[in-house]
Amino acid sequence: LIMSPAMWKWTCLVSHLLLSTTVSPLGRQQPPHPKRPFITFTAEQAEGNFNHLVVDERTGHIYLGAVNRIYKLSSDLKVLVTHETGPDDDNPKCYPPRIVQTCNEPLTPTNNINKMLLIDYKENRLIACGSLYQGICKLLRLDDLFKLGEPFHKKEHYLSGVNESGSVFGVIVSYSNMDDKLFIATAVDGKPEYFPTISSRKLTKNSEADGMFAYVFHDEFVASMIKIPSDTFTIIPDFDIYYIYGFSSGNFVYFLTLQPEMISPPGSTTKEQVYTSKLVRLCKEDTAFNSYVEVPIGCEKNGVEYRLLQAAYLSKAGAILARSLGVGPEDDILFTVFSKGQKRKMKSLDESALCIFVLKNINDRIKDRLQSCYRGEGTLDLAWLKVKDIPCSSALLTIDDNFCGLDMNAPLGVSSMVRGLPIFTEDGDRMTSVIAYVYKNHSLAFVGTKSGKLKK
Repeated sequence: LIMSPAMWKWTCLVSHLLLSTTVSPLGRQQPPHPKRPFITFTAEQAEGNFNHLVVDERTGHIYLGAVNRIYKLSSDLKVLVTHETGPDDDNPKCYPPRIVQTCNEPLTPTNNINKMLLIDYKENRLIACGSLYQGICKLLRLDDLFKLGEPFHKKEHYLSGVNESGSVFGVIVSYSNMDDKLFIATAVDGKPEYFPTISSRKLTKNSEADGMFAYVFHDEFVASMIKIPSDTFTIIPDFDIYYIYGFSSGNFVYFLTLQPEMISPPGSTTKEQVYTSKLVRLCKEDTAFNSYVEVPIGCEKNGVEYRLLQAAYLSKAGAILARSLGVGPEDDILFTVFSKGQKRKMKSLDESALCIFVLKNINDRIKDRLQSCYRGEGTLDLAWLKVKDIPCSSALLTIDDNFCGLDMNAPLGVSSMVRGLPIFTEDGDRMTSVIAYVYKNHSLAFVGTKSGKLKK
């Protein structure tokens, strides 16, 4: 969950929250429960924000990624261990970093902003990636945050040159009989020659192994990555893909993104830049990334378009919501928050909507698109990656639910938007984060807002 600094403690405290009022079976409002004091944690160092938070589902321990610090907290927010990650002498123009070779740029003391925090349960370690040295990651032992490894000798060890929190998203795919994979998605900040926007990496058992974070596959022609072509920047100079959320489900890995594109408004002869929210899907086992598909997503209520994705969370439907949606209680549901419009990425409007998507419906739309493209209908519809229209090629084969692409008709874009079901709107205090889970057959969502409020 990526959230505003004011929101992190609210998310910690979800388990402590009480409904302020309850309704009796006859509809009469009961008196509110006595207020329960909140448990809080405040860092002694006031040098920067908290950036990421993960909870060990086995122990309840909380790991907090901050500026220059990683904290391990007990479930009641007592500090158990602190690990320092910075500051250190650096310059964002040094590539590779000066710890690998001498850099001619002036070095200055630089903060290390935590950009990604993941628990690798299989190997009992924390993956903590920061902004220093072009995005190097540390592997820390969960028990005491002892540094197990810090790969930095190869170019694939530099994951992202972007220095903001929330610019990198990772999804671990775990196996019982082989090394795990880490799918990494990142904004590239105008450096596509250095950083792929999506790639799959090796998570070796040995934290100090040379192959840690190496591409799952890489030869002269094909690699487990997607790079933004330099031609794209001639059309949209500030083009980038911003990754809001990522998860795995079934045979696929998914990322939810926000990206700029040029459109021609109705009745206009000139193009203007807007932002479009898209879901990206890849097969877990696709080492050549031939399965890459993008589909636009959005939401509409009472004629108002909500198209700027703010946050998302994957949950199950639960029996009650499942009945109303016509799906099974164990079906995957995407809870999403969008703000109004398409034009203001950095200063989103306060009007926002909470919308849900049935993941199966999105997959069905992708399958329909794959089937039509392999019948030779239309073009690949992925302007940022191909720059020019490339026709779909016809091939006689069966496209089932788990089709993982060939070295033709890929990567592929879906042109028509999949619309979510709006279930709540907020006009004055923009929703910025969401989590959800099933409790006694009900699907519950907790939503954080720009001003630091929590809605249940």
